[in-house]
Amino acid sequence: KKIEMNRREFLYGTTALSLPVLAGCDNSDEPVASIDLNYPVSPFGAKSTAEEVTLGLDLTGKTAVVTGCNSGLGYETMRVLAMRGAHVIGTGRNLEKASKACSSVTGKTTPVALELSNFDSIIECADAIAKLSLPVDILVCNAGINTFSDLELVNGVERTFVVNHLGHFVLVNQLMPLIKESEESRVVHVSSKSAYVQAPAVGIDFDNLRGEGAFDYWEAYGRSKLANALFSLELSSRLEGSSISSNALHPGLVQTNIARNAPVVLRTAFDWFGGLISKTPEEGAATQVYVATNPNIKGVSGAFFEDCNAVNVSGDHHIFNKSMAERLWSVSEEMADGYLIGW
Repeated sequence: KKIEMNRREFLYGTTALSLPVLAGCDNSDEPVASIDLNYPVSPFGAKSTAEEVTLGLDLTGKTAVVTGCNSGLGYETMRVLAMRGAHVIGTGRNLEKASKACSSVTGKTTPVALELSNFDSIIECADAIAKLSLPVDILVCNAGINTFSDLELVNGVERTFVVNHLGHFVLVNQLMPLIKESEESRVVHVSSKSAYVQAPAVGIDFDNLRGEGAFDYWEAYGRSKLANALFSLELSSRLEGSSISSNALHPGLVQTNIARNAPVVLRTAFDWFGGLISKTPEEGAATQVYVATNPNIKGVSGAFFEDCNAVNVSGDHHIFNKSMAERLWSVSEEMADGYLIGW
């Protein structure tokens, strides 16, 4: 098979890896994020690390759940939260992966298996966490995939959408009773700038979630990341007036293994250029750890963060589209029917 990459694949494909488009490409129409001054402005930025943004914090007595704890951003998030005193429940696709990761960090951790494409596994994970009889103070929905492959359905729904959105939708629902037991809890959704530069032009193309139309894996990833942002937005609306916050974020271009299934040319480009402009996992995890722990943003909910600050995003996009968020919630309930509890 001939290996080639057209301009569109480069523009969107690098975005799928959270990679900014390299100089020389006309990218003038891309939405641009800027700090939203309606929220507290932090002193941290793109080069801050997760350790730096938690310096001086004591999380003793806090319980955190981090999905995808065995590598990349999830591992660093677990490591730093545990180092600061939190009891971290780390999930991996199987217990072996989760246990290996949990045992390698300093602090109190508990491994739990979680396969986000399998709703029965999510129920088992939530049950295992409930048996610990602890309130959940922090839930970091970190795990995710980028398939770079042909259409694949899971129970009749496009796989990237299932893993990146629906799986966490079910998990948050199942853990909500424990989240509500906390005096002040935070749900953190790891989205991406792909949510506003890579999703279909219409946003969530509700008539194509089951593979009814053309499949584009760049757009499928963007759609799933937009779903993360919209889920966070609607969750914050439904929890308004409570002590629970819900925020989404873009971690930045990070040197993780999310590109392992990418086409050869894209992987090669990432290997060549990624190190010049990418964040380390320590830097990449900073924003989600900041959103999960910083006392200055207590009560902030429904925001979208980049580089440790809430942002506005210019141009045409849907990350703050409330009507789309409401519809996504309803459709998600239908797709996860039988696996949700009332709260």
